[in-house]
Amino acid sequence: MVVLNKIYTKTGDAGETALGNGARVAKHSMRVTAYGTVDELNATVGVARLATEGDVDTMLSRIQNDLFDLGADLCRPDMHKDGEAGYPVLRMVPEQTKRLEAEIDAMISRLEPLRSFILPAGTPLATHLHVCRTVARRAERLTVELATMEEVNEAAVTYLNRLSDWFFVAARIANDEGRGDVLWVPGANRS
Repeated sequence: MVVLNKIYTKTGDAGETALGNGARVAKHSMRVTAYGTVDELNATVGVARLATEGDVDTMLSRIQNDLFDLGADLCRPDMHKDGEAGYPVLRMVPEQTKRLEAEIDAMISRLEPLRSFILPAGTPLATHLHVCRTVARRAERLTVELATMEEVNEAAVTYLNRLSDWFFVAARIANDEGRGDVLWVPGANRS
């Protein structure tokens, strides 16, 4: 259980922060940058939820919870030492990605195939979901970069990859099931 009685601790005033295993690192370290971007993504999902309700809101709520799981996973290095923690270490699992895939498949079944690239536009919800998609891609790139330097849970990377796909498809659903998609017209403004 998390108990936060005091929000500021002053322990980060010198530019360092604590990871999930207690190690202190620079706030600009790649690991902190990766899970910080996941936190940013979670906030963009919160903004998107202002424009939704029903099933999409329920799915976005689950995604927000998953993103906290993902942040907890990324802030804990040394996966091979999880057994030494003295408590169960929270890691992303393939079932979380499988749920996203099932939701993507259900949404895609309602859409006509794309015949053009689409612009990140349309309804307010679709536009917010496109912002989520781009932040998810950035979080994925940073996590993949982190994985070139340190051990990272493969399920975390896979989840981020699938999540950006989820946001893309959900944005199309929010655009009147794709009928309101704004299509890219290559070279339309050249003359």
